[in-house]
Amino acid sequence: MALWLFLHYAGFLLWLGGGAASVVAGLTVKGEAAAALMTAARIQAAIQRRVIAPGAALVIVSGLFLTMKTFGMGNVAPSSWLMVMQLGGLFGGALTLFVGLPTTTRLARLKPEGETAALFEQLRQRMAVVGLVAGALGWLALIAGAILRTGG
Repeated sequence: MALWLFLHYAGFLLWLGGGAASVVAGLTVKGEAAAALMTAARIQAAIQRRVIAPGAALVIVSGLFLTMKTFGMGNVAPSSWLMVMQLGGLFGGALTLFVGLPTTTRLARLKPEGETAALFEQLRQRMAVVGLVAGALGWLALIAGAILRTGG
C-alpha cells in the first residue's frame, strides 16, 4: 500500500509540476517572435509527453488501485472529500490525457505564421484552457486528499 501511495504522490508531482513548468514556458514567450513561439510549443509538447501525461496516468492508475484496495479492506467509509479527490483526479487526468496531450502534440507540428497561423492560435488557446481546467481539477484533488488524510 505504501508503494502505491508513493506512486500516487509522485504522479501528482509530475502532473502538476510539469503543468507549472509548461505555464511558465508559455508565459515567457508571450508576445515574442514566431520562432520563439514554435520553440515554446515544442518544449511544452515535450513536457506534456514526458512529464505531465505520465504523471496524470500514474495518478489515475494508482488512484484506482488505492480505491479498490481501500474499499476492499473495508476500513474506510465513503466521504465527500474522498469523492472530490477521486472525481477531480479522474476528470483532470482524463482531460490531460485525452485532450491536452493530442492538442499539444498537434500544436508542436504547426507554424505560428502563414497558412497555419490561425490553427496554431486556436490550438494554443485550447491548450491554455485545457491546462487551466485540468490543473485546477488536479489541485482540487490534491487538496481534498490532504484534507481526507488529516481527518477533515
